[in-house]
Amino acid sequence: MTTSHPHGTGHWLLQRLSAVLLLPLGLWLGYVLVTRVDLSRAAWLAFVAAPWHAGALIVFLLALLLHSELGVQVIIEDYVSQGGRERTLQALNQAAHLVAGVIGVFAILHIAMRAAA
Repeated sequence: MTTSHPHGTGHWLLQRLSAVLLLPLGLWLGYVLVTRVDLSRAAWLAFVAAPWHAGALIVFLLALLLHSELGVQVIIEDYVSQGGRERTLQALNQAAHLVAGVIGVFAILHIAMRAAA
């Protein structure tokens, strides 16, 4: 039996690993959002400027985008049957998630470095 998507195990493993990363980081971020007393812009900039927080936010963002990209990929594979349209949508999916990742990481680093200066 042949399949058009032979790398299912790697895909499955990546999705599970990203989910495992998202669980503690999502709980941490949720806790931070709920327990913050000072919600001012300056307080959030100071929060993101802390190296540990900036690093955790970057890992959370990248894990979230990887998990999302893999999920959308499966949806496209399952519901788009035309080869050309599927390839186009897969390329757009990857490009959109890559752009979001680059912009997000750049924004976090920009805030962290600007606040530290």
